[in-house]
Amino acid sequence: MPHVALYTFGVLKSPLADPAPLTREFYDTGEAVYRRMSRQPGYIGRAETVEGERGALFEADWGAWGEFAVPAWYGKGRTAETAALAGTLSLWTGVRAAFDAVYTGLHGEALKRRHDWFEGTGHPNHVLWWVSCDATPTWHDGVSRLEHLHGNRPAPHAFTFRQPFTPEGTPARTKGVGHRVEEHPAC
Repeated sequence: MPHVALYTFGVLKSPLADPAPLTREFYDTGEAVYRRMSRQPGYIGRAETVEGERGALFEADWGAWGEFAVPAWYGKGRTAETAALAGTLSLWTGVRAAFDAVYTGLHGEALKRRHDWFEGTGHPNHVLWWVSCDATPTWHDGVSRLEHLHGNRPAPHAFTFRQPFTPEGTPARTKGVGHRVEEHPAC
């Protein structure tokens, strides 16, 4: 059965390299969130740099996840000193597993603080899509689908937690938002 890919993107109010307490708090919270998420039921993996370079996004080697990419509407810096963004790319056994990881626990608590850290952009901040078990989604896949979602309604190609689709392309609902989306066993 397929897995679900989740790409998230947000524009930070200040660059990641900013030494201010609020930026440090975001970074520290993010590291704790990643540790917790890796232990969530249904978690398969996430894009990480091959050498674990903190702050190096565009220059880093992301291995099978491909070259780092951002939506066309991102207009801030692209160096380790000037980048003001947070992007994630992860793989899950299903929509429910990803939903639970995002909206509960430590990440759910961090979401309550998003307005402290992120600018409002008028663009979607996440997109999901189904991938085959042997596929690794790339940053370019995530960007392409997020940009598609911005100009179109959710569809099997690019959807949200509020308007998910089954792997077969049927509209569904995530429990907690509507009806349950069926989970699929690991490949």
